[in-house]
Amino acid sequence: QVQLVESGGGLVQAGGSLRLSCAASGRTFSNYAMGWFRQAPGKEREFVAAITRSGASTYYADAVKGRFTISRDNAKNTVQLQMNSLKPEDTAVYYCAATYGMRVTRGYEYDYWGQGTQVTVSS
Repeated sequence: QVQLVESGGGLVQAGGSLRLSCAASGRTFSNYAMGWFRQAPGKEREFVAAITRSGASTYYADAVKGRFTISRDNAKNTVQLQMNSLKPEDTAVYYCAATYGMRVTRGYEYDYWGQGTQVTVSS
């Protein structure tokens, strides 16, 4: 059983930075790979970034590669998404998710989801 709560969303200007956080409940956080997904109005949910159980490997969508960084702190049961050089097309609801699975870039693999946090980038 894992409960996830995102925070850190808001309104920022294009070119700015924002840091999202996801706090997880439970004692088995380190057993889960973690991912971030986003969904904009009128668009399908899309993969953003993922990190493996130990944090040894990370994965990024091409659209955010070089601008976003995912990290985790298993001692604190948290995962972060640092977003730099934000663009208007980054505007979406961002969701934190957890999975026991290995296919970490696929939404269907994830077992638990947070409530989402809104990120709006103005131009």
